[in-house]
Amino acid sequence: MSLDPKDKIICAVKKNGPAGRAGIRRGDILVSVNGKPVTDVFDYRFFMADADPVVTVKRDGSELAFALEKEEYEDAGMDFENPLLAEELSCANKCVFCFIDQMPKGMRETLYFKDDDLRLSFLTGNYVTLTNCPLNELKRLAGYHISPVNVSIHTMNPELRVRMLGHKGAGNIAEKLKILLDAGITVNGQIVLVPGWNDGGELKYTLDRLLELPANFESVSVVPVGLTKFREGLEPLQPFTKESASAALNLIEDYRTMARITRGNSFVYASDEFYILAERPLPDEDQYDGFPSLEDGVGMLTLLEKEVDEYIANASASSKIKGKLKFCKKRITGTVATGEIAFSKIDELVKKVGLFAESCGKIFDVKVKAVKNEFFGPGVTVSGLITGQDLVKQIGGAGDIGGRVLITVNMLRSGENVFLDDMTVKEAEKLLHAKVIPVGKTGEDFCSALLFG
Repeated sequence: MSLDPKDKIICAVKKNGPAGRAGIRRGDILVSVNGKPVTDVFDYRFFMADADPVVTVKRDGSELAFALEKEEYEDAGMDFENPLLAEELSCANKCVFCFIDQMPKGMRETLYFKDDDLRLSFLTGNYVTLTNCPLNELKRLAGYHISPVNVSIHTMNPELRVRMLGHKGAGNIAEKLKILLDAGITVNGQIVLVPGWNDGGELKYTLDRLLELPANFESVSVVPVGLTKFREGLEPLQPFTKESASAALNLIEDYRTMARITRGNSFVYASDEFYILAERPLPDEDQYDGFPSLEDGVGMLTLLEKEVDEYIANASASSKIKGKLKFCKKRITGTVATGEIAFSKIDELVKKVGLFAESCGKIFDVKVKAVKNEFFGPGVTVSGLITGQDLVKQIGGAGDIGGRVLITVNMLRSGENVFLDDMTVKEAEKLLHAKVIPVGKTGEDFCSALLFG
């Protein structure tokens, strides 16, 4: 683990916080706490939980020690340029299904970085394979009881996991899960399902093993492999069809039924994409047990529909919302851009919002457009991977787009108004001659953007 000083630069200090009162400044570099070197954020949090710690920093080439006056567990009031306080660990695997390996050349360098850091799983919810976390390091982190963490399992068959992940050390997943679970850590799992590899009997084996784990292994989400057109030189893989998606769902739903009896919840959750591929209705809300795997696209559309229905019900009884709508333009126009996989459900929800708007005396003329992913290829149908160039090319040719285009915020890189292909929102607006509105993830965000955005 890195102890590089650049990872420990203090970027902000609260003037009246314990660190600020003691004399620590922005630009100081953390060296140790109570004489103990800080490996990463978890060391820092653990050491700084003490009352009145002594913090040593480097300033202008000299080391200075500051005695902080604070209560036990009180925040010290300082932030770091690198919240991890250590170098981020990159992925050491060569997974047969890796999406980054399927990206074209020439894109921004940061898009090719594969993170696989257990610490980031706790901090940001990332899924990690644990292959680059040695047992001693895993035990150190488990000792801090970091929870929850998300683990990319894919298979519990050691030999198959080595083949799928392309890493000779990938086969001891059972041992590593045991370390986390024995420490009382909550673990959620993920399986990227690849036809002919870890589906069928292999999926059954994996789910049997996972169901044997303690209750703090809370859930496992199953998502279909995503394949782009840039797979030259990579292992040949097959996409899911209606038939193979249906077969996977049959098996998953058998285990859901079993788990509801033995565990009291569904335990294994298939992504929305499986149901749409198999042309089956999405499960009801109560089948998702609080939606533990939304970031994997599990239950996202069901939750969105629930929240839209709640918004419309509340708005119908709200003089405030009706009053706000009354002062809007008579005609509500625009275009909602979405991926092919979610088109039918998004179209259905837009029509629901339209009926509410029309009940309030508005003319509702908002269209929904499914954007085909020409950039990555027809095997990629989710909204979050639509590029700016595909959006502009296809929405721009859709006739009257109503002066505004609503997109999910998932189309943009985290924290930036930039699509995956480096086109900015402003550039897209200029080319479309329309306002581009990134919409948040909730039903309220969706409805508000349609009505008022």
